[in-house]
Amino acid sequence: QVQLVESGGGLVQAGGSLRLSCAASGRTFSSHAMGWFRQAPGKEREFVAAISWSGGNTYYADSVKGRFTISRYNARSTVYLQMNSLKPVDTAVYYCNALPGMGVSTIPGHYWGQGTQVTVSS
Repeated sequence: QVQLVESGGGLVQAGGSLRLSCAASGRTFSSHAMGWFRQAPGKEREFVAAISWSGGNTYYADSVKGRFTISRYNARSTVYLQMNSLKPVDTAVYYCNALPGMGVSTIPGHYWGQGTQVTVSS
């Protein structure tokens, strides 16, 4: 079982940057690929980025490619999402997820964090 706690959200102006962190507890962190998803008001939760168990492979939604970078530090059981060139459309609650396997996927697993709010003003 994996427990996830996100942090790092906040209010930022368009063009700015934020770095989200997701701290995991549980022994199985390094055996899971990890992902970030987001949900804007009135919209479905959507995939943002994924990273394989080793960090060797990453995958991004087209909407964030070139602006966001996902990374992980297994020794600290933490996954990060560096967000640059933020736009108002990036405003959402961002969730960390332990993906079902060891490779990248856009399909979420069972374990979610509580979410962290990111608001980008124009």
